Amino acid sequence: MTLADLRKLSIRRDLRIRFPLNGGMECVIDEHGIAQVPGLRSIPKFNLEDELAAARQFIVESPAGGSRKAAPRRTVGRQELESMAAAAGSAAAPGEHDDE
Repeated sequence: MTLADLRKLSIRRDLRIRFPLNGGMECVIDEHGIAQVPGLRSIPKFNLEDELAAARQFIVESPAGGSRKAAPRRTVGRQELESMAAAAGSAAAPGEHDDE
C-alpha cells in the first residue's frame, strides 16, 4: 500500500485518513487526496512513504458535514485499510486511468 493508494481511497470514498509518524506528528490525507503534516515548519528529515510503511494503526473519518452515513471516526489496522484501498482501486469507473 502506497501513499498514492491512500490518496485514491480518500478521494473515492470521501474520507480523511490519519496515521502517526515517528517523532509524535501525524499525517492527514484529506478527502481531496492532499497529504499534510500539521505542525511541520521546515523541510522534514523523513520520507512520508517510509513512515507509511511503518504505520500499523490508522484513523479513518468522514469529514464534517459529509454525506456518508458511516461512523464518523474509527481506528483500523493496516490489513483492513489495505483491503479498503484495494477495493476502491478495483472499483474505478470505466475509462478512468491514472496519469503516469
